[in-house]
This record gives sequence, structure tokens and C-alpha cells, in this order.
Amino acid sequence: MKLLQDRVAVISGAAHPKGIGKATAKLFLEHGARVAILDVDEARIQESAADLGAPAAQLLALACDVGSDEQCRAAIDKVAAWSGGVVDVLVNNAAITQKATFRDITPADFERIVRVNLTGVFNLSQAVIPFMVQRAGGSIISISSLSAQNGGGIFGGAHYCAAKAGVQGITRAMAKEFGEHKIRANAIAPGLITTDFSRTGRSDESKDDAAQAWPLRRAGRPHEIAGGCLFLASDLSSYITGTTLDINGGAHMN
Repeated sequence: MKLLQDRVAVISGAAHPKGIGKATAKLFLEHGARVAILDVDEARIQESAADLGAPAAQLLALACDVGSDEQCRAAIDKVAAWSGGVVDVLVNNAAITQKATFRDITPADFERIVRVNLTGVFNLSQAVIPFMVQRAGGSIISISSLSAQNGGGIFGGAHYCAAKAGVQGITRAMAKEFGEHKIRANAIAPGLITTDFSRTGRSDESKDDAAQAWPLRRAGRPHEIAGGCLFLASDLSSYITGTTLDINGGAHMN
């Protein structure tokens, strides 16, 4: 059964070969969605699209700096022109990180991390909501982090933790405000995942070793976060809004 047949999904931060965004795009395409993938890097997002291999009618790749309100609105306008004015699902995945102690974070560092991780969620969500309101329905999924739950401990400093905690707050606010329009907003808080996001050069095996203290004793895989996105995007979660889904192998339990 294809859970997203003929729905239109927008996924930000989808250029990294081992990333959550690309894994989510692949899974959504397999479930019948038309998918628009966004990334700040024009060349890499086009490479990602070529690798995914879907026809132009099913896959659109666009350059977009999510920290720019103007670029987000322009990108969503292009998506709407491609999709016939339809946006059913948004996955706010674009993110950057910086490992730094609290006292070493500069104001410029703080602004840069918040701009992508939190302001980017605001910008893209604000751009798609009018289309969802018009169609009386939609699902917004924003990627937070275990760091927001635990105050760090994986990668990223206090500014990253703060931005990712803000993602959970803005998610709940959108859920309350737009529920009357049948728009659902939820977050996912991944734990340690075998992506190339942190750019540390650590192997998947070393990440599995680092997760030995957690119940499942391994790091997560990008497709496991993509599965959570599919669940929240589909009608399987039709009565779920305002929640944060922890996908962390038991590293944090509410």
C-alpha cells in the first residue's frame, strides 16, 4: 500500500548522500508522493535528484537557503507552479551544527545556527501554510534533536540545543493555531544517526560503539528517521498533532 499516493511533499536539506532528507525523499517517492527537495547547495541538490532517479513530473530539485524568507517563498511558489498549487506535506530537515562550549560561542555563531535550524523552520512553514489552509489539510514535520531533550551530549553546542528545542516549541504553536484547518504539526527528535551531518568523519561503526550504553545498543540509520516522517505525513497519524516523536534507540525516554 502506498501511503502518500499523489500527495505533494517538500523536504528541505535533502542534498547529503547519507542524510535524513534524501532518505525521506526516497521513501516518499516509493510511497507515491510527488516530492520537491530543497538545499542551499545547487549542485549537490541536483546530484541528489539525479541519484534518486525519479521523472521530472514526480521530483523537483531547487536551491533554497531556508534562513532567507525571500528564498523560501520563491521556492514554494516554484513548487506550487509545478504541483498545480498543492503542498500536502512539509519536512523541515535543513540543519547545521557547531560543536562549541558555551563560553566559546560568539553572537555570530549563535545567529548562524539559529538562522538555519529554527528560523528556517519558521520561514518554510509560513510559506507553505497558505496552500495547506486553502486545501483544508496538511502535515508539517520538523526535525528536532535528542540534544534538545538532553541539553547536548551528541554534537552541537548550547546554540544548537536551543534552536532544536525551539523547533519543538514552534511545532506545538503551529499545531494549536492551525488544527482548525486540519493541518497537523509534529516534530521528530533523532538520536545519534549514521549520517554525515556532523562532518566529524566518524565511521558508522564508531557511532554504534558510542551508543552501547543505550537500550538498542547502536546508532540509528537515516531510513529509520525517514520511516517516522512517513508515519507523520500519512493518514496513519491522522489524530496526532503537537507531539515530538523520539527516535533514539532509547537514549531518552519521556
